[in-house]
Amino acid sequence: MTRKVWALLCAGAIVIGAASCSAADEPGSDGGKVTISYGIWDKNQKPAMEKIAQEFTKAHPDIQVKVELTPGSKEYWPKLQTAAAGGSAPDVFWMNGPRVGLWASQGALAPLSERIAADRFDTSKFPKSLNDLYTLNGKQYGIPKDYDTIGLWYNKDLFDRAGVKHPDASWTWDDMRAAAKKLTDPAKGVWGIGAPAWPQELYYNTIYQAGGYVISPDGRKSGYDDPATIAGLRLWVDILTADKSSPTIKQTQDTDPIQLFQNGKLAMFWDGSYDAIAYNGTEGLNAGVAPLPAGPKGKATIIHGLANVVYAKSKHPDQAWEFVKFLGSEAANRIQAESGAVIPAYTGLEETWVRSMPKLDLKVFVDQVPDAVPYPRSLNTAAWSAKESELLSQAFSGAKDLDATARELAAFMNDALAKEAQG
Repeated sequence: MTRKVWALLCAGAIVIGAASCSAADEPGSDGGKVTISYGIWDKNQKPAMEKIAQEFTKAHPDIQVKVELTPGSKEYWPKLQTAAAGGSAPDVFWMNGPRVGLWASQGALAPLSERIAADRFDTSKFPKSLNDLYTLNGKQYGIPKDYDTIGLWYNKDLFDRAGVKHPDASWTWDDMRAAAKKLTDPAKGVWGIGAPAWPQELYYNTIYQAGGYVISPDGRKSGYDDPATIAGLRLWVDILTADKSSPTIKQTQDTDPIQLFQNGKLAMFWDGSYDAIAYNGTEGLNAGVAPLPAGPKGKATIIHGLANVVYAKSKHPDQAWEFVKFLGSEAANRIQAESGAVIPAYTGLEETWVRSMPKLDLKVFVDQVPDAVPYPRSLNTAAWSAKESELLSQAFSGAKDLDATARELAAFMNDALAKEAQG
């Protein structure tokens, strides 16, 4: 029975006084039992999320949780937006930093602050930066789930065959570029490094390593016309167009660079801790990971983390909150850590995650936290991020001049931020 049909039937029942419709009659209810839905996008994390859901139901036998996987974030967000517009989004779902402002301002997320206070839920177990990321105008909308940093993944076998020393914490941009040139072998279809125009994994990191910025701390000004920011972008443009030690932008758009790295076609690739489980499980891939190389102004890595949120129109808000509380518990975070899925947000469990895949030096990701920079965002990141991706992809491909493109992007972004400030 659909929600719409159920609503019509309930309306009819009220009119004729024949029966009442309670929460227990809603779809997802079975007598006193309720089934809530949990929206996620990462197939690698689904087993851990299902195990957490099972453990939750053991403690709450009247609440079943259905984990709903939409593979890939590119598919997840449009589907979630459509569902939310139709009033049928999952009761609980994953949220990220760039989108929480827009979703909260549109009333799609249930504020959690009052429930947190009423239940004395201890949010101090999570890094303050992650709590702050999901707090807007004094209201917290999400409970931190995990966090991630970026590392320099490399193929040990390709390095050894080329006689190139493995990367380590002493590497700079120059070391990486020199190694990438040596490792590029067109005859074998091998590139030294992958340089897709990706923000979180690539150019946001180099922007801050060069001393630049994406958005000012007050969220009012773009940093894209800052010379240091442009220097952080130019590293990748030079690797693509001058060194030719990366597949082209078109090639990385046609074939996911993650697959290229897994298939031994990339010797190096900047990627997040969230893909460790995929690389660890790739047969034939002898992967290592090192800290990101230092730029002209030193070290930097982007840090970000997801949160679990409650859909504002959930038919089962109390049960959804109970599940979100459990997701934020030490027990649930330990399951995440032991599975290797992600670095748990719960303080003190990082080492458990590090030990989950002993053949990889995952401590690299945790040790970089002191150099971490929060993922750049504004209240409505979507108002400028699509243009950012469009323009920088053109600059990375060599189709547009980098300096002019950066200035064009800064102007666009400043206009969007001004409108955002006006409400």
